Amino acid sequence: QNQDQTVFVSPSSVAIALAMTYNGASGNTQQAMAKALELQGMSLAEVNQANAALRSALENPGKNVQLSIANSLWARQGVEFKPDFLQNNQQFYSAEITDLDFGSPQAATQINDWVRQKTQGKIRQIVDQLKPDDVLFLVNAIYFKGDWTNEFDKRETTNKPFYRTNGTSKTLPLMSRTGDYRYYETEQFQAVSLPYGDRRMSLYVFLPKSKSTLAKFTKALTPENWQTWMQQFRMRSGTVQIPRFTLEYDVELKNTLSALGMDIAFDPRRASFDRLSTTPMKIDQVKHKTFIEVNEKGTEAAAVTSVGIVTTSVRVDTPFKMTVDRPFFCAIRDNRTGTLLFLGTIVEPK
Repeated sequence: QNQDQTVFVSPSSVAIALAMTYNGASGNTQQAMAKALELQGMSLAEVNQANAALRSALENPGKNVQLSIANSLWARQGVEFKPDFLQNNQQFYSAEITDLDFGSPQAATQINDWVRQKTQGKIRQIVDQLKPDDVLFLVNAIYFKGDWTNEFDKRETTNKPFYRTNGTSKTLPLMSRTGDYRYYETEQFQAVSLPYGDRRMSLYVFLPKSKSTLAKFTKALTPENWQTWMQQFRMRSGTVQIPRFTLEYDVELKNTLSALGMDIAFDPRRASFDRLSTTPMKIDQVKHKTFIEVNEKGTEAAAVTSVGIVTTSVRVDTPFKMTVDRPFFCAIRDNRTGTLLFLGTIVEPK
C-alpha cells in the first residue's frame, strides 16, 4: 500500500509481542491469530518453547555485535489475569510484569522510560496516554548495534545524487568500499551481504535494476523467493556504495494484522481472550516504532512493539559495481537461524 514511501519494521519484534498476546487468546480468536502468525499446527507449548529457544540462540551474536531482546507486561491494578498467562510470559519470554496504577499521571511515563532504557534511548515513547478502558500493555523491545566486519573509510564517502522514484534527486553522502562480499545478481536486481563482526549477522541490500522498480521487487518478495535468494549468494570482489542515513519510522498495525486474518482479535463482539482474564477483552492497538542508523562504522537499530489490550464489556572473477543511488530494500538477518531482525524499503533516506 505504501509503495512510494519508506517502510522499516522489525518482524521479530512484532512476532514476539503477538506471541505473548497469543497466550491469552482462545477459540476462534486463537485460530485467527495462529493463521496470521503462521503458527498453525503448533501447540501453544511448542510456540512458547520455540520463542524461548530463538531468543537463546540470538543472545550471543558474536564479536562487535550487540543484540538485546526485552519483554514486559504492564497490567492495570485491580484487574485479575489468569496465572498461566502471566507464568508463560515470565517463563518463556522473560517478561517483566508490573502491576501499574493506570490512573496515575506517571503510568505512561513509566512504560516509556522502560522503552527508552531497553533501546539505548533510540525510541523514547510508545504509549501516549492511558485510556479508562486500557487494562494491559504487552511490550517488546529489540536493540541491535553492529560494527561492519570491514568498515567503510570516511575519506571515501562523497556526496552524490540519490534518485527518487519520481525522477527527481537529492544529494546524499554515499559511503564506498572495495572488497570481497557475498553477492547475487539477477535480471531484476543486484544484492549484497554486508557482514557485521564475525559475519554471523549481515545487512542485506537489494537494489532493483534501473529498468525495474522497488514496487516490482516487493511483489516478488515471497518467503519462497527469499529462501532461494539466500542460497544464491557467492563471494565476489567488487565495490559497494551505499548511503549513510538515519531513519525513524512508526506504524499502527491494526489494519495490517486484520488483512492477515486476525480481525476478530480487534472486534469487541467476537474477540475471545479467556486465557488472559475472565473479564471480556480485545486488542485495541498494535503500535510499532523503529530506528536505524547506517554509517561508516556499522549499524545501530532499535524496535518496539506494544500490544494494547482493552476491556470490551563459487567466486566469479569479474568485479561487480553496485551503486545504491535509488530506492532499495534492506534487511538485517541472523545468518545462523535465518531470523529477520529488521527489514524495509528505503525510498527517501535522510
